[in-house]
Amino acid sequence: MSGRILVIGSLNMDIVYRMKQMPVKGQTVLADDFSYSAGGKGANQACAVGKLGGKVSMLGCVGRDGFGASLLKSLAGSGVDTDNIAVSDEKSTGTASIYVDASGENSIVVNQGANALCSVDYLKQNDTVVAAADLILLQMEIPQDAVGYAVRRCRELGKKVILNPAPAPEKLDPELLRSVDYLTPNETELARISGRAAGTDAEIAEAAGCLRNAGLRNLLVTLGEKGCRCFSGTDTVSVPACRYGKAVDTTAAGDCFNGAFAVALSEGKNAEEAMKFANAASAIAVSRKGAQSSIPERSEADRLLAEA
Repeated sequence: MSGRILVIGSLNMDIVYRMKQMPVKGQTVLADDFSYSAGGKGANQACAVGKLGGKVSMLGCVGRDGFGASLLKSLAGSGVDTDNIAVSDEKSTGTASIYVDASGENSIVVNQGANALCSVDYLKQNDTVVAAADLILLQMEIPQDAVGYAVRRCRELGKKVILNPAPAPEKLDPELLRSVDYLTPNETELARISGRAAGTDAEIAEAAGCLRNAGLRNLLVTLGEKGCRCFSGTDTVSVPACRYGKAVDTTAAGDCFNGAFAVALSEGKNAEEAMKFANAASAIAVSRKGAQSSIPERSEADRLLAEA
């Protein structure tokens, strides 16, 4: 029996531009393609949980506009309970301008919009939703005080908490570090949070040690084509990446990974098993264009994992 997962986070409409190479400062480039796509780190992760077979609900905020309606429809179609997502007359739905180059790498600019209303008061109003969940998945595209409150409240309720620190702040509250079960940065986010370089294996281990010394229990670092690595106690577990076609868009790779990792943990798998499953799901996601549209179904992830 799998546990109930609650995703607390952002919902954005992605405005995606595809181009041969990224513009540099002062440069104008012509896009090869332009599209709208359902996104936002929170919504992407909730979508991944739903598509991959998890029992999932979401807390977050959208505007009372066409973008908001489209995002709610996309989530519901992926099996996400959207009943408690707030719809605001005050702010428009959040947006993200995403620039994707020919290699599939991306740069993103986010307009927070209604995501700013995912506040401490809103979370308090939905305390019964939090209490009903077994595992809570958070990111950082909503107000930081709301993230901090959610983590503290989940700890009081004895819930398992995964925090994906993206976009990464310069520093995380030590109390927050001590309260989460898993922190899941990529290399760039790890460097920013720890204040240390994180380019080589030795540097990643040193940065991990810095956060572990601050009281973090489990640090899971996603490393793209190099797989992922989990630092827990005195143990380090490394899992290589899965191979699945050509990478065309990395936009939701991290979100897919986090959603898949949460699903596997909710099903009772250990961290290493969950990392393998998450690697398989995200390998498929980067081979497709878009954010939520790139996330695989459970059968696809299971099949790739079995082949790997």
